[in-house]
Amino acid sequence: MKFKNYLESITGIGIYPLISLMIFVVFFALVSFYVWKGNKKHFEELSNLPINDNENN
Repeated sequence: MKFKNYLESITGIGIYPLISLMIFVVFFALVSFYVWKGNKKHFEELSNLPINDNENN
């Protein structure tokens, strides 16, 4: 028996791909909103951390 046959025999298995897609879409939307509306100075500081680390030592 193939793996696909095992999954088809589980009752209600079709809801899991939908739930996974919804979680991904919500997470992607939240991260996109955070980046779009985020504090630009904070992002600038974070992007310069590797450069500033050598200057401080």
